[in-house]
Amino acid sequence: MEIPLDIVIIGAGPVGLVCAIEAQKAGLSYVVLEKGVLANSIYHFPDNMTFFSTSRLLEIGETPFISHTEKPTRREALEYYRRIWEAWKLNVRFYEAVTGMVPDEKTGWRVFSVKHTWHARTVIVATGFYDTPRLLGIPGEELPKVKHYYDDAHLYAGQRVLVIGAANSACDAALETWNKGAEVTMAIRESEIYSGVKYWIRPNIENRIKEGSIKAWFNTSVLEILPDQVTLQTPEGKVTLKNDFVLAMTGYQPDFTFLEKLGIQLGADEARTPVHDSNTLETNLRGVYLAGVLCAGLQTNRLFIENTRHHGKAIIEHILSALSSESKQRIHE
Repeated sequence: MEIPLDIVIIGAGPVGLVCAIEAQKAGLSYVVLEKGVLANSIYHFPDNMTFFSTSRLLEIGETPFISHTEKPTRREALEYYRRIWEAWKLNVRFYEAVTGMVPDEKTGWRVFSVKHTWHARTVIVATGFYDTPRLLGIPGEELPKVKHYYDDAHLYAGQRVLVIGAANSACDAALETWNKGAEVTMAIRESEIYSGVKYWIRPNIENRIKEGSIKAWFNTSVLEILPDQVTLQTPEGKVTLKNDFVLAMTGYQPDFTFLEKLGIQLGADEARTPVHDSNTLETNLRGVYLAGVLCAGLQTNRLFIENTRHHGKAIIEHILSALSSESKQRIHE
């Protein structure tokens, strides 16, 4: 039987790295299993993206994050977290997706990946939510011209672009593609731009809509997407528009299918919040914890890197307490 690790951490995003650092500081054995690259979600952000948070609020591992401006770019964030990984010599296995896990009476848990079977006393799930877009569920959504991940504005120069949504990502995409020469239309379910749009974005998008540079359909939903057009349900009835690309900036959600496959229960609330203790972050499965933004379920605007950095410390403290209790019990036996 393989000697079990103390912890298997699933996900090498910022909070997964925090958990690894705290485990290392506590002298616990661990491995981080990442299905893609380091900070995989951040890597898939738009190339020219700038964070809404300051670099200080993104710091982890007691290591300063120095950026050229107050709000760092995607490139700076990737460089920062890569240096964290290198400086702490964290035990991360890249391109090793977890496929499932089962309880083990002797070791705690057996965690299966595409490359190996890991034995661990505890498991931390820190998979975030950016990998799973919220789908529209309409005909034509599978067409190659439909994108749920905004990439680079240059691709849309001279193209007719429909942006779906009215939050920060949608407004950014609309403004950037318009600035690069796209003919931009927005389809917005509500009667106005989302109230939480950042203060430096809101005046710009509202002025572009007011002057007619960007056409916005409010109280509107998308009915169908075709190769060369889209159909909208507007307050004025159905409207068909010529169209080259659809940027569905409808947000993201945790991979609920993966969580359920692991055995983690989902709440009956509207947010489908994964069941966990708000203090220890332990789930309905003994010795299995949640860390990071996925703790909020569908309420993805509630938790971010900056207000989940403490999760690693809270989890490791609870694991240490549990391991100490187990050791004392063995001594008495």
